[in-house]
Amino acid sequence: MKQIILPGESTSNRNNHAARRPERFRLFSQWVAKASGTPVAFALGVAVVVIWAVSGPAFGFSETWQLVINTGTTIITFLMVFVIQNTQYRDSKEIHLKLDELLRSIENARNAIINSADLSDEELQAFEAQLQQFANRHAAQGQPDGPGDRPEEEHVVIEDRPLL
Repeated sequence: MKQIILPGESTSNRNNHAARRPERFRLFSQWVAKASGTPVAFALGVAVVVIWAVSGPAFGFSETWQLVINTGTTIITFLMVFVIQNTQYRDSKEIHLKLDELLRSIENARNAIINSADLSDEELQAFEAQLQQFANRHAAQGQPDGPGDRPEEEHVVIEDRPLL
């Protein structure tokens, strides 16, 4: 497995046991998210419910019988929330980084939006409104989008923030 060393990070830090824990959790989360989204996992879930339901008469549909499925599903749901949250956060972060790199590499793009995660709700709404207005104007005029289509006076003023 290729090791990625970020600026300011030493190889001794990477080899530290505590530093590997997040990596192990990331790999575990990805594996669980991938495995739980398969038809086999769904079939297993259905099989567990069917076996539980069929076993009801043998246990007299007791409270303990009901508690087994309730407890099991509650624990699984509780743990899956963390696994899915970890996977979704990482996927979202990865997509944002790719989009930021695309914005950074396009000559006429407004680089101020690269750090859009740091913008206030009002700044995001203003930027969204500007993009919607731009799209509506071009759709009405039947014009293709081009690099010279955004006059400077139409830009929402967003404070430029450094990349890192």
